[in-house]
Amino acid sequence: MASQGQGLGTSLEKDCSMDFRQKLLRIDADLGTKDVEALKFLCRDLLSHKKLEKCDSALDIFDLLLKEEQLNEKDHFFLAELLYLIKQKALLRFLNYTKEQVQHCLPTRRTVSLFRNLLYELSEDIDSESLRSMIFLLPNALPKTEMTSLSFLEHLEKQALLGEDNLEILEKVCKSTQPSLMKKIERYKKEKSDRATNGAPVEMRGTPDDITYPETSTKVAALYPMDGKHRGYCVIVNNHMFTSFSPRQGTHLDVESLRCVFEWLGFKVQVYNDVTKADQENLLQKYRSHPDHADGDCFVFCILTHGKYGKVYSSDGALTPIQEIMSYFTAQQCPGLACKPKLFFIQACQGEEIQPSVSIEADAMNPDQELSASRSWSLSNSIPNEADFLLGLATIPGYLSFRNVKKGSWFIQSLCKHLKDLVPRHEDILSILTAVNNDVSQQESFNGTKKQMPQPAFTLRKSLVFPVPQEALYLK
Repeated sequence: MASQGQGLGTSLEKDCSMDFRQKLLRIDADLGTKDVEALKFLCRDLLSHKKLEKCDSALDIFDLLLKEEQLNEKDHFFLAELLYLIKQKALLRFLNYTKEQVQHCLPTRRTVSLFRNLLYELSEDIDSESLRSMIFLLPNALPKTEMTSLSFLEHLEKQALLGEDNLEILEKVCKSTQPSLMKKIERYKKEKSDRATNGAPVEMRGTPDDITYPETSTKVAALYPMDGKHRGYCVIVNNHMFTSFSPRQGTHLDVESLRCVFEWLGFKVQVYNDVTKADQENLLQKYRSHPDHADGDCFVFCILTHGKYGKVYSSDGALTPIQEIMSYFTAQQCPGLACKPKLFFIQACQGEEIQPSVSIEADAMNPDQELSASRSWSLSNSIPNEADFLLGLATIPGYLSFRNVKKGSWFIQSLCKHLKDLVPRHEDILSILTAVNNDVSQQESFNGTKKQMPQPAFTLRKSLVFPVPQEALYLK
């Protein structure tokens, strides 16, 4: 049994409730030495090898995952994936998962790479006689120590004799010693080739390159179903007045445009004005557990407020990460919206400001402070590690978004106009947002010094095409 008295470091103490710690302890209690070695191997692509080598228990690994933000209390699917892969499926109950749920989510939420998974599967199938033969065939590549099948493959990687696109030596030793293993290798090569050719489901962990953007996405034939009892809810959080910041003049024009368009599309629109941090928390709790989601097709959440660098302000001046807001609606947190598209549109600055003109305001809280803010945040940080999300930001990270006090914001007004014009042409949501990008990028302030470029990011698995409403829509 792995030690229960070590490995609970500062990250466990900082962001995890006692209940979650107890779950990790109970999981650790049922994992043996072989399980710990398997976990370390499966995490090699995500964690420092030196730090992994120092891990003596499952709790050490959990602590490291928490510190590296690969695991947290709200989203622990990665741990569920690891337990599933090492065949400790009974322990999934501590994470409120079943093996069927993990199987269903793996195609879009997989964190362990295909290559890492292949090596682990091979290690499970290599028998002791074949392992001795493999070691004999490679006398100069391996240390003279006792080896398991996992450590054998690990050493081949360290010697650069094995890699994602370097399987030649592995194939030779498998053919010579245990030919049945070739089926797994061939299956891996085919799946890898298919992904490169057809486009893989988005895997949401890692660098911003893992996020799919409209300009580089492949065309998906399948459509999200739009035949439920109702289209779904469109929630609009509209912060006009603030306790410490300037009012957002003209935001009511964005509210009316959003209300008209989404009611036209069949949504039940709910508007919440000047929402405090506490009100926001209650609002998110309400819609996370709303029973009507089960019969709806989709969910839309719009936030009109001040903001900066991946965060938005409540009316009482509290900052909330966009990712935290979106995380309320993952499949585990909100089962009623599982496998359904969840669209978030944010009208707020995401970076530094320049001096606004008389008729144009920027949705930044404090122009002077924004100039010195860190620009390390990237758009990928705001997307949950989950399929079926779309985030439409009014501006690219690090820059301003503008709002005309007499006409409304550039982004929201363009979004509403293009939904009105392009939904009747059966355009999908990503094509519509591309048109919005083009439109907003061409707008400028009266003196030509202020420009803006929206940026969506998404993990949609299918095309989202809204049914064409029977009635025409007239926007002011």
